[in-house]
Amino acid sequence: MGLAYTIDSPVKVARFGISSVVSIIEDTLVERMRQHYYQKINEPYLPIHTTEPDYRAKRITDYLNLLNRIVDKQIDRLRESTFEAGSELVQYFEMLPEGSFMKKMYRQMQEMHDRHERRKMEQKLRTEVKAGCIDVNIMTKLDNERYHADGSVIENGSDAVAALRGYANSELTDSSIIFSAGMNPRLYNYMEQLDVFTEMHDVEFVKKIVIKVSDHRSAIIQGKYLAKKGLWVSEFRIESGLNCGGHAFASDGFMLGPILEEFKNKREALIEELFDIYCKALTAKGKMPPATRPAIRVTVQGGIGTAEEDAFLREYYQVDATGWGSPFLLVPEAVVVDDETLELLAASTEKDIVLSRNSPLGVPFNYLKDTSGEREKYRMVSENRPGSPCSEKFLQANTEFTEKPICTASAAYLSKKLQQLAQEEITEEERQKKRHQLLTRECLCIGLSNTAVHRYKTPPINKAVTGVTACPGPNLAYFDKVVSLKEMVDHIYGRTNLLRKAYRPHMFINELKIYIAYLKEQLEETFNPENMKQMKYYRSFCKNMQDAVEYYTSLASRIIATDEKGKEIFMQELQLIVQEIKNIEMTWLLQVVETKNDLPLH
Repeated sequence: MGLAYTIDSPVKVARFGISSVVSIIEDTLVERMRQHYYQKINEPYLPIHTTEPDYRAKRITDYLNLLNRIVDKQIDRLRESTFEAGSELVQYFEMLPEGSFMKKMYRQMQEMHDRHERRKMEQKLRTEVKAGCIDVNIMTKLDNERYHADGSVIENGSDAVAALRGYANSELTDSSIIFSAGMNPRLYNYMEQLDVFTEMHDVEFVKKIVIKVSDHRSAIIQGKYLAKKGLWVSEFRIESGLNCGGHAFASDGFMLGPILEEFKNKREALIEELFDIYCKALTAKGKMPPATRPAIRVTVQGGIGTAEEDAFLREYYQVDATGWGSPFLLVPEAVVVDDETLELLAASTEKDIVLSRNSPLGVPFNYLKDTSGEREKYRMVSENRPGSPCSEKFLQANTEFTEKPICTASAAYLSKKLQQLAQEEITEEERQKKRHQLLTRECLCIGLSNTAVHRYKTPPINKAVTGVTACPGPNLAYFDKVVSLKEMVDHIYGRTNLLRKAYRPHMFINELKIYIAYLKEQLEETFNPENMKQMKYYRSFCKNMQDAVEYYTSLASRIIATDEKGKEIFMQELQLIVQEIKNIEMTWLLQVVETKNDLPLH
């Protein structure tokens, strides 16, 4: 969702048993939130200044401890409240899925007439109330070095490593750290030094390791790497490459359904292999391996929009849980969204949420158009001062002009790059196209933090950058109104329908369409029929999508089990996608013929 949008979600939803994920990398934002919540609960706020040793980790540790204390107090108050209409205790149980054990107990209590027996049941229900987990996320690619005043590198002071240390030192239990955006060996090697990730309570790890993966191969590679260090991955969180919020890491045309099928078929073998490696690593360290295999959950997220889709993923692929993210941007009770951005999110349609070039990392980025951040960015361009002051430095990765990395959305980089572009011997049309691509880049560190600055009236992250950036997944376009937490939960469990009335394709169809649009854009910009390696890649990309269409066709009666009209539309959409792929291949063929290149297409 972005840095600030879930920065305090545990305070908003954990007492209702709902788990959420806090992004902890942006320590300036974390410090602003520390100040906000200490003042809100009437406790003294003691700033952690940037001059203090290890200030990043200290800020993160204290903020997570603060969230934990607030949630603990909320749970105590909720358990002490009464089963009366409108109470949070009633809301807790009303939001549970109908088939759950606790919901059945709650319904039994409601039907009891004997006051003594009812009170006993009420007390039993109170003891069953548990908070949702406070989980945290680190995007592994955000791991720049940090420096002392004399210019020397701070040992173990890089962004991701400091954030990891901050989480490890926190009091959170029954909590997970979620690593996204691929493997970071330095980060994983440092984690091996932290005993907290091997501590267990009964059969559960106190702090669990969760890895976001795009496919089974990624799970094997990262799972083995950590197992060899005596670290156990408690969950592989599968996410659609492009049908997600924020940075989008496209697969080579592999679709979510076939990926989940592979996990389903190879899950037991994967766990067995990792457990064997894990036990050997523990033995080599002089530690006793567990008598039984720790659990590994397999979960999925990215583009889920209906209870029927959710149920199919759980039942057919046997995943342990599903993740819903972007729709919650329309739930102010769950996330932090300023009023202007909330209005834009609610009004957004397919044309408003785009796969953009706005990230300084050069990675495709799902992005909401016409935000205050986008307008501010182009206003600065019109005033002939493009680029960010880059005070946060989390996305510094370019060394084209400097010895130390700088951010490609920064004023320092754009100034040099635009001067270089002005001297290139290219057509004016090409120059303007390149200039536009450069100037779309946006300061995400501050832009994704500012919604909290505006909502809570905190001191700004940087006075020069006040606009808000939003990065919802494409699926948000099918939700069109601000709703309560209960309404969104009811939608997830199929008790109501919050989708706008316009037609919404199935999540598998949507993903295919997004990938086709992505492929067309890539081909338009980079296709070279004389480049054999590139041709092979794009042929493989199309073949993987064709295989997915065949897979979904064979499974259509299971995917759309009860709606004959819906199944018919699903099949029609698949056939249109097949034709789209053929059209793309025909375009290649024409270009190959034009260049008199006889490269085979199949």
